[in-house]
Amino acid sequence: MKLPRLSRVERDGTHRLIPYRYSDRGKPILNLLAQDDDDLLNDLTELEGATSDRLLGESGRLPSVTTIELVSGFRLAHVVNAAFTHGNPLGGRFNRAGRGAWYASFEMPTAQAEVAYHRTAELKEIGWLEKEVSTYIDYLADFRYEFHDVRGDPEFADCLDPHSYAASQILGFQLLSTGSAGIVYPSVRHNAGVCIACFRPPLVLNVHEGPMVALTFTHTELTSATIEG
Repeated sequence: MKLPRLSRVERDGTHRLIPYRYSDRGKPILNLLAQDDDDLLNDLTELEGATSDRLLGESGRLPSVTTIELVSGFRLAHVVNAAFTHGNPLGGRFNRAGRGAWYASFEMPTAQAEVAYHRTAELKEIGWLEKEVSTYIDYLADFRYEFHDVRGDPEFADCLDPHSYAASQILGFQLLSTGSAGIVYPSVRHNAGVCIACFRPPLVLNVHEGPMVALTFTHTELTSATIEG
């Protein structure tokens, strides 16, 4: 199978929107439960370690992600690691189940369109018809590396199917297996937008928190987006 061309990516401030409840902002839930009880906090931390894919991955107990691949030494290292160890059970566009990737968008409107699409699908699935406000934290990251690039290449059009990840997951697995850093691709959810799927945790650089983003849905359709802070 032909591989996509390689393109040098030098991009600062790419956007990855993470639901507020999963973000690093605010007090961790274990602290809220334990409050000032150190023994209880230790017990809960051990419990989380037995059930958290991120902690299992960081301790070398996940078969798809090795400890040598994960990052450490900076405040948001666990946020980066979580993207690779907490993979969607069905996989993503360019990753299969069992190993995630750091997905980000070059532009904020693209990031909003990407998460809005998936949130809309979730609301439709449960038949939610009330007004819904979903909040996210924008995690910004820089990239300085060569990535495989499917932009403008008709041979990989099937990898950009808006309704299926079948072809794109096959390509992603092949690239991951051959040592690829990841893929740059046009957004399927936002016209002219650009996205990146990074396969290697150490290549996600200068990660820092951006503003909170609130998306409002009415009858499962996105009706407004506001950026706070």
